[in-house]
Amino acid sequence: MVFRRGQKIEVFQRSSDDMWEDYMDRFIGRHGIITDPDTSINDPDALVEVSLEGMGTHRLPQDCLRLLD
Repeated sequence: MVFRRGQKIEVFQRSSDDMWEDYMDRFIGRHGIITDPDTSINDPDALVEVSLEGMGTHRLPQDCLRLLD
């Protein structure tokens, strides 16, 4: 999946990526907006910068994110 800036997302599960930290479990279920998809890298495993409602901006693995309609 290719994420684009401005898309609305949900952190819907814990990531299997090594970058996932235990504190990130509190992000599960939160909604946010893609702020930097790193499209220049074009790597599906690259971290994506998201602004989560009430939680600030974080770089998260893509396998924990899903698009919202």
